[in-house]
Amino acid sequence: MCSLRSNLVKKGSTRAAHRSLFYALGFTEEDMKKPMIAVVNAQSEVIAGHAHLDDQAKYVKYGILAAGGVPVEVPAIGICDGIAMGHEGMKYPLASRELIADSVEALINGHAFDGMVMIPNCDKIVPGMLMAALRVNIPTVFCSGGPMLPGRYEGHDISISQAFEAAGRFEAGKIDKAELTCIEKAACPGCGSCAGLFTANTMNCLTEVLGMGLPGNGTIPAAFQGDRARLAKKAGETVVRLVQEQVLPRDIMTLNAFKNAITVDMAIGGSTNTALHLPAIAHEAGIRLPLSLFDKISHKTPYLTKLSPGGTHHMIDLNEAGGIPAVMKELSKLGLIVKSCRTVTGKTIGQLIKNADIKRPDVIHSVEKPYRKTGGIAVLTGNIAPHCSVVKESAVAEEMLVHEGPARVFNSEDEAIKAICGKKINKGDVVVIRYEGPKGGPGMREMLNPTSVLAGMGLDKDVALLTDGRFSGATRGACIGHISPEAREGGNIALIEEGDIISIDIPNRKLNVKVSDAELAKRRKAWKCPPPKVKHGYLARYAALVSSAAEGAILTAPGEDWDINK
Repeated sequence: MCSLRSNLVKKGSTRAAHRSLFYALGFTEEDMKKPMIAVVNAQSEVIAGHAHLDDQAKYVKYGILAAGGVPVEVPAIGICDGIAMGHEGMKYPLASRELIADSVEALINGHAFDGMVMIPNCDKIVPGMLMAALRVNIPTVFCSGGPMLPGRYEGHDISISQAFEAAGRFEAGKIDKAELTCIEKAACPGCGSCAGLFTANTMNCLTEVLGMGLPGNGTIPAAFQGDRARLAKKAGETVVRLVQEQVLPRDIMTLNAFKNAITVDMAIGGSTNTALHLPAIAHEAGIRLPLSLFDKISHKTPYLTKLSPGGTHHMIDLNEAGGIPAVMKELSKLGLIVKSCRTVTGKTIGQLIKNADIKRPDVIHSVEKPYRKTGGIAVLTGNIAPHCSVVKESAVAEEMLVHEGPARVFNSEDEAIKAICGKKINKGDVVVIRYEGPKGGPGMREMLNPTSVLAGMGLDKDVALLTDGRFSGATRGACIGHISPEAREGGNIALIEEGDIISIDIPNRKLNVKVSDAELAKRRKAWKCPPPKVKHGYLARYAALVSSAAEGAILTAPGEDWDINK
């Protein structure tokens, strides 16, 4: 057994009082000699994806005990993006990522744990915990809660995205209140992260690719209780071995591991939020992931799966098809996966995927016959977005990949929703929502409500949406976010005027407003930065410290020089 970090709080005469407190918790003298493993549980009764995590934690603890460790359950916060959507609450989820990382750091270092099993499931909780794992750098295994099963409505699989879009159909008079109620009751049949390839499930899948989660972590449905229980036990056993061998997150999450994650992300058409989260996670290890790398990888990675919101399949289908190992095995045929990367299993990626195969070719296409020869996410630049903007190309209708139309300008999501529901948006328009970036929001709200209402109204093939905010993984359509520099920092998106012609060319990665440089310079002289929307509390502190979306919207320490492009 290696020297235990927890001996800092358990061993020696000066730790008598510490041991007294452990005895108060039920520790035995034998427990004092064993690895102390934090079971970081984000269970919550307000998040459907987290309501069942106590069961996961129970089985993780069984695994830790069986392997000779002492499990100690500690909490982590989480916000349900779905419930926070469309109101002031959406300012908090991205900002909560930093709170989660900070709180895990404080809990783990304050108590000198030897290892961790992280139990997240939804949106910002997964990347927040991955950031913390690299920051504290002690042996860690991820054991997420699993995806939700799709709901069933009129013989078809549906999920939360159909519930959001149903609001647009209702506003357009396409369905009545009774049908809206039926859809909303059917969309989410039980616990788990929402059933499509939205942000939560994208990040849980990429945790596997990064080597931090066991195979199946991202795809085994939450409702498959036996499978998830076995996975949880194995995670508990695994972390004790990692403590004994002192295998650390920074040994596993290397630059090549992140390149693998980006590659798989492009192949499965994951959420655009990964362009925020992966750079932020890598930052904790001192690794830079510029968005140019995302685009470079996207250009050479075939798009192999078409999951909701880009298609009709859901996470249960991906699981049946062979899951993430099958995707990686297929990509490896083109030499796109670095097989030598380590994983928490003790095997390399190459060893893990050696015997994987595609069991449902209707779900995972071959590299010879992909849905598209390039990946699911595109990074656009131009005079609107000199640094970057991001779009989920795989969820854009073919007819909207190239589009020109007049700008309809709004200084908040709320203004845009009012105009959309008031039927003031016409076919061909380009909706511009600004002052919703990391600083301007603050918190970079997701724009699922406006995009879903537009889709529900049948305008997703006619109307584009630009924002310095971001989009939910459930968004579909020509929705371009992460525009940097953001309006609050004087980015050119702040200078767009009603009626300006916006030119979108996704295949050629261009996003421009058809206004001369001289006119933009003139407008800049007249531009005045509006007062901050939030002036006190956590969000005010967040706005003061947060970096650009182009850098992952990370919080930089005072005096820290972090330019992701260096």
